[in-house]
Amino acid sequence: MSSTGSFPPDSGGTTGDTVGNNSGSASTTVRSRRSPWDRRRDRIAAALLGVAAVVAGLVVWAGSDSRATISETAPPPANTPAQPASVPAEFHEAWRAPSAATPAPVATAGTVITGDGGEVTGRDPETGSVRWRYARDLPLCTVGAEWERALAVYRKDAGCSEVTQLDAGTGTRTAQRNGDAERGTRLLGDGGYVTTTGDRLLNTWRDDLVKSMEFGRVYAQVNAGYQPRPNCRYGTVAAASGRVGVIERCPGRTGALLTVLKAAPEESDQPEQEFSQTLPERGAKLVAMVPGGSAVLLPEAKELVLYDAKGRERTRYPLDLPRSDLDREPRDGVMPTVRGPRNVYWFTGSRTMALSTADLTPQWTVHNTRGAGTSYAGRYLAPIGGGLAVLDPASGDAVRTIAVDRDDHRGQITMATAGPVVLERRGDEVVALR
Repeated sequence: MSSTGSFPPDSGGTTGDTVGNNSGSASTTVRSRRSPWDRRRDRIAAALLGVAAVVAGLVVWAGSDSRATISETAPPPANTPAQPASVPAEFHEAWRAPSAATPAPVATAGTVITGDGGEVTGRDPETGSVRWRYARDLPLCTVGAEWERALAVYRKDAGCSEVTQLDAGTGTRTAQRNGDAERGTRLLGDGGYVTTTGDRLLNTWRDDLVKSMEFGRVYAQVNAGYQPRPNCRYGTVAAASGRVGVIERCPGRTGALLTVLKAAPEESDQPEQEFSQTLPERGAKLVAMVPGGSAVLLPEAKELVLYDAKGRERTRYPLDLPRSDLDREPRDGVMPTVRGPRNVYWFTGSRTMALSTADLTPQWTVHNTRGAGTSYAGRYLAPIGGGLAVLDPASGDAVRTIAVDRDDHRGQITMATAGPVVLERRGDEVVALR
């Protein structure tokens, strides 16, 4: 005998499901409830919400940095051919490319890196063909390289605040940060850290673009009182082995300060000074730094003064330089120098001086140059009018000259090398010579 249950009269006659027991002798009717979202208007509302979410996402994407970024990567390059054993008898132009954003030719990891407009490109050193490119709808402030990576600094709003790090071989983005660099900034590397130059603020980053030090007038400062002289303005900057040197020109002081800072203090917003040395002239310029000390130009005295690593004056050397060289102030805060295996080469504006990498003692001078030059195949190449002077780096003696056709370019030339290729930056172009 079986029994059948029924719903109460106020149930609206809803049909139930029947569940039987294992013997089949009885069953029970269970009421199923209708979903409160199972109405047509609810389904329409849910669909409209979904469409709105998609549209909002597209609007955000359309205005985002990702929408305005082009990134075309490449496989790692084959090994770049080594430099020849000796300097060849002649050089000819192999290719050229616009590169207004690189203060000097940039070459690392078997790649020449150029920057122009809003685009950074990685090029084959021998052919100039583009291997990878990274572009944004923002203008570049500057492009440099460190740690076998390209560093592209973009201008946004008032300053140079958008920094992207790219693998130099493949163009793959490896890090990104928002910085506080000023317009006209230059990237200055020492092998371990990179510092941005500026008139009122210096920032230093480690290889993952985490800020390790800030010095000067800090934007949106969190903790007051950590900066020792925030009202000073800065002249030239140099770096070496985890130390950053800067010329400070402060209100109320007749002379400048030579200040050397740790690139990585314990707290990034609390700079730590190695020393701060008073200089006799306000127009003093920091020419170069090595682990053993610093070289400072005193324009009025016409002297190059060497300081040791603790800021003590070591010696002075008289300079036979024209007034235009002595008063020359680099706009990007970096004196025109190139480091070679034996010497640091300083372009004064009319000649090039070789300073020992040990302690910056002057070694020799070559006149009528047009840039700091570069080391190549055991020699030193100095750009001169109509070509290159090949010099012995130990003595500065001329080995020979090589004619180079530079069309009508008459300005300063900065140089670098990429394997057998010699690179010259002339104006806003990089020119490769083979």
